[in-house]
Amino acid sequence: MAGPPLLELDRLSTHYIAAQGARVVRAVDGVSLRVEAGETLGIVGESGSGKSTLALTLLRVLPPAARIVGGRMLLDGEDLVQKTEPEMQDIRGKKIAMILQDPMASLNPLFTIGNQVAEPIRVHEHETRRTAWQRARALLNAVRIPSPEARVKQYPHEMSGGMRQRIVGAIGISCEPRLLIADEPTTSLDLTIQAQYLNLLRELQRQHGLALIFITHNLGIVAKMCDQLAVMYAGRVVESGPVSRIFNAPVHPYTKALLNAIPRMDDPDRRLNAIEGQPPNLAALPPGCSFAPRCALAMPRCREAAPPEFTPEPGRTAHCWLAEPAAAAGRLIVSGAV
Repeated sequence: MAGPPLLELDRLSTHYIAAQGARVVRAVDGVSLRVEAGETLGIVGESGSGKSTLALTLLRVLPPAARIVGGRMLLDGEDLVQKTEPEMQDIRGKKIAMILQDPMASLNPLFTIGNQVAEPIRVHEHETRRTAWQRARALLNAVRIPSPEARVKQYPHEMSGGMRQRIVGAIGISCEPRLLIADEPTTSLDLTIQAQYLNLLRELQRQHGLALIFITHNLGIVAKMCDQLAVMYAGRVVESGPVSRIFNAPVHPYTKALLNAIPRMDDPDRRLNAIEGQPPNLAALPPGCSFAPRCALAMPRCREAAPPEFTPEPGRTAHCWLAEPAAAAGRLIVSGAV
């Protein structure tokens, strides 16, 4: 019998609340997910779907207006929602680490690279400055930074974008966390460096046995990097399951629309499909299914009642009324799969 997952989210909700509660933005709305040890989970969705807020919620480094209003975050069976701030300070960097989308947002321009890579080692593992710097040089070498002996004495502005991104990765793995969150880590990289960086992340994952949450807009990266996939829309996970099954037999119309929007190099005459309309205002979500106003398959009930979570086949979930017959029959029924 399989043991409990490394990370389990149970109906997790994070809202941005304006003064006196006059306006509530449901950035993360009842998200449930599981991440096994050593597994890679991809999270995709349009901008504003709640992906980055979910990552910040996991680390509990939310901006002042944001609040975790419900649900649980179980890491090795311990609920992070119930942890005090000093307890979370011990967890951040040691058990959970994060690679931010913009490396300059996480690298301090006033401190050398060596100081910044060595800091988590000194804080969490109480190593001496000499030992921490030795490990910092070894980490820079592990992420393929040339001349690490010289680079530890330099500052972030003296590095290229690709090198800064790898340095942020070195900081992330410095204390060998159980879970690494990568939020759009390849956005600022050209295609050659992007491929090298992805291969580096996979190699580091194998070496350290860590689980990886990969937040991205790029479904090609998901196909290469991820074991499981969660598709987010309007703060909710509308579909989740193994990458291969979702790519070959998507259930939710939003997932199908995302996959149909991928350019096909083997069919240059194929029209590039776009998803009509705009994502909803998270402070004024429509009744029923949030995707219904943009969905060509929407039925009257879609605009009246939000669909519950269905299980169209073992290991998969979908919040869509179209998945109800498949869940009831215990098999997957898909029309229009790509």
